[in-house]
Amino acid sequence: MLALLFKNFIRSKGTKIGLLFLLIICFISLLIGLQFQQKQQNNIKEAAIYQKEHIARNAAFHKDEIGLLLYYIKFSLVNKTLPINSLAIGQRDVNPSIQSVTIRGLEAQKYDAELNNPNNLLSGNMDFSFVLIYLFPLLIIAFSYNLVSEEKESGTWKIVATQSQNTFLYILKLFYIRILSLIALLTIVLFAAALLLNIPLNSLLFTFYGLGILYILFWFAISFFIVSLQKNSNFNAVILLTIWLFLIIILPATINTYIVNKYPIPEALELTVKQRNAYHEKWDMDKKITMDTFYQHYPQFAHYPLPNTEFSWLWYYAMQQAGDDDSAQQSHELENKLKQRNQASQLIAQFIPTLHTQIKLNEIAQSDLENQLLFLQETKLFHEKMRLYFYPKIFDNADVSKENWSKFKVQTFNDPSKINFVKAFLPLLILNLLLIGFGWRNFNSRNNLNSKFF
Repeated sequence: MLALLFKNFIRSKGTKIGLLFLLIICFISLLIGLQFQQKQQNNIKEAAIYQKEHIARNAAFHKDEIGLLLYYIKFSLVNKTLPINSLAIGQRDVNPSIQSVTIRGLEAQKYDAELNNPNNLLSGNMDFSFVLIYLFPLLIIAFSYNLVSEEKESGTWKIVATQSQNTFLYILKLFYIRILSLIALLTIVLFAAALLLNIPLNSLLFTFYGLGILYILFWFAISFFIVSLQKNSNFNAVILLTIWLFLIIILPATINTYIVNKYPIPEALELTVKQRNAYHEKWDMDKKITMDTFYQHYPQFAHYPLPNTEFSWLWYYAMQQAGDDDSAQQSHELENKLKQRNQASQLIAQFIPTLHTQIKLNEIAQSDLENQLLFLQETKLFHEKMRLYFYPKIFDNADVSKENWSKFKVQTFNDPSKINFVKAFLPLLILNLLLIGFGWRNFNSRNNLNSKFF
């Protein structure tokens, strides 16, 4: 009977159109992911070439003062982009994956980003995670909303109930065929993605695949529960679409509004202005005040006396450091609020399957907010390392020509975060079992299932 049910399902023109349409959309999302991947790779290559040429050109032009040279030179840090990031672009289309900074004030540089069309940022990229989260459920609803009700309304259910020894098993077979078709589609798309996007067959891809399966099963579990109420087709369709609208759009928007109001953050632009104002006001202050602050921050440089001149690079970079110090509180507050937002969203998302799946897919692809926060922390460490290396050379007015400038390559940040499989899979698994359990109870609330339909 299973083979016959599958033939009847796949022969339907609506089924063929639905599967073909979703397959085409999936491949379009893979092409968008490929374009994003190529853009990231080109940016990294161009950053490496630019840094090499940029340093060589400035070192040849500003060969008399290393302090002036380092005013201009930028050093780049790359947030490593995994191939699987093409499936879930996440924060990477908003936040830069390359930070190029001088050893001057960090806060004025840390939040620099590429210029993008705000309308494009608002709509976002239609990556595969978008297709999985938003469009797969619609096809699942279309395939399953009228599994029992259609036959009841057409008058053929009595024949089915008479010929079938177990009508509940018959219903499970109908769901099994549809589940199998969607999982097969997911498998084909991810296999194609592995070939097209050069995604290695490792634990990240299999975790992504497992989450995708659980998410598909979640929507089939919802459909199973609604069908178990044994209402008419119109009711089922309206309820399922309402649930989709609520879980996909209304609830996430409500939660986002709550988190934004619960944890308001200072604007990055405001922080940049604070740093720049703190630096500029030092021009009109007593130099001793600036230098005392600098020596307090870096006691290892206290043996460098301030030259008795109108201008010195020691004083200039001390002013730059003072700008960062004066804006440190705002910077710390911004970082903490972002962490609080991230923690709150992850906590709430455990009970919202759509949000949970999106967050975990981004986490697997290292395109989530946590990855961006770690990258900003690494940028701070990278900037400090470059400062500590060059400060003594600036203060000693080292010879520019004696420095091996070719050794300064583009550095790469590798996110050390690991996936917690229990946190990733358990919320969806529990919800699936609960919905299936409630649906099974509805179907078997009477001793004889067939008595419900006669």
